[in-house]
Amino acid sequence: MRQPSHEGGIRRADKTLLDELRAAVAAEQVLTEGDLSAWEVDWRRRYRGRALCVVRPGDTLEVAAVVRACARHGAAIVTQGGNTGLVGGSVPDGSGTQVLLSLARMNRIRELDVLNLTLTVDAGCLLQQAQQAASDCGLLYPLRLASEGSCTIGGTLATNAGGTQVLRYGNARELCLGLEVVTADGEVWDGLHGLRKDNTGYDLRDLLIGSEGTLGVITGATLKLYPQPAAVTTAMAATPTLASAVRLLDMARARLGAGLTGFEVMNGTALELVRRHFPDGAAPLPPGPWTVLLEQSDAESAAHAQGLFESLLEAALVDGCICDAAVAASLAQSASMWRLREGIPLAQAAEGLNIKHDIAVPVSRIPAFVQHTDAALHARLPGVRLVNFGHLGDGNLHYNVQAPPGVAAADFLARHEAEVNALVYDAVMAHGGSVSAEHGIGVLKREALVRYKSPVALQMMRAIKAALDPCNTMNPGRLL
Repeated sequence: MRQPSHEGGIRRADKTLLDELRAAVAAEQVLTEGDLSAWEVDWRRRYRGRALCVVRPGDTLEVAAVVRACARHGAAIVTQGGNTGLVGGSVPDGSGTQVLLSLARMNRIRELDVLNLTLTVDAGCLLQQAQQAASDCGLLYPLRLASEGSCTIGGTLATNAGGTQVLRYGNARELCLGLEVVTADGEVWDGLHGLRKDNTGYDLRDLLIGSEGTLGVITGATLKLYPQPAAVTTAMAATPTLASAVRLLDMARARLGAGLTGFEVMNGTALELVRRHFPDGAAPLPPGPWTVLLEQSDAESAAHAQGLFESLLEAALVDGCICDAAVAASLAQSASMWRLREGIPLAQAAEGLNIKHDIAVPVSRIPAFVQHTDAALHARLPGVRLVNFGHLGDGNLHYNVQAPPGVAAADFLARHEAEVNALVYDAVMAHGGSVSAEHGIGVLKREALVRYKSPVALQMMRAIKAALDPCNTMNPGRLL
């Protein structure tokens, strides 16, 4: 619990800044007293900071006024949406000098253009809110995350979030056509438009997406929509090996084409944790080494989609790449299958702290990577539990390491995190992969970025940072 602040004891410069911030957004929207842990502690409860204040602007002009005030005083700004990040990139440090800029009040749907298939929203709009706005008009915003009820559009863009439908629709970057951004000196760049083609120089939109708040503050976005599919079908299949799951993916792509919207994989350890911590969940298949969750979207009908899925799974049984399967016969059964997949991070949290890896490897190399890395970890740390799940369809695994049974999770993390990270990341790079697929860098992977990113790429990134944020006030200490 944060101790009540005593503004009479803070520096005069900070008091002047607080006065200017209150003038910019109204006094009640500048929080300094009471429990601010909702903003100062990250979702994993791993990083705890202390902000000078929490500022909650209501629109873009107020954000610009806040940024100009901070620029005049040289105060660092940490921008936050729903605080659902997993790498410590959206909470303040412990100095008590950083301004936490919460965009939660900026949650308006600005415009929905049905004919242009676009949706323009405030950055603080919840992902679920944007999905619903599109659905109400018979359209689809396909970004789908387990945290969609609490994460914001601005946060998904700042981190270039992925989710479960990247295989078909791409990351958040591919789903954004335009941005509105407040720069480090408090200017507003209005890049909101619904154009699919705009070839007029450097793509500033793509530069800001994935920059984790280090180059500016995203305040609005124009998103790409799609027609709603006529039917969505879900199935689960048990595969004897990870190589078999990759073979099933190849068959699914060939038979379903663009209709294949999701292809998730879960190892036996991951699902065992879900069964232990959420025993009321229905399991359509018995426990096995690997389970695949497939989803297809069909433009014709539910019957057509069901037929395609059944044909695929029958062929996969004959091929031997699956040994059992179940096709959801209702929306309730489909939701139950997805709850198993989405329950894995929650089950891990209930089990205790773990060493998380959000990595990408070419799909063709994933079986070899997992076989090699599993063996190395078991040899180095006997009894360790490997919780491996994720988006096999686009090569993104959440390759997490849990302490052996009976070993205190916090002690295991403190003693072995650096060693485990080095082993996993070295293997990722040896197999042509990336140490961050969809969660970003934040604080958690800052040193890993220096070790594994090309020196030329780092030099270019630092040059961009220096040009757009010369005083280093935009989320300093994160990413770079």
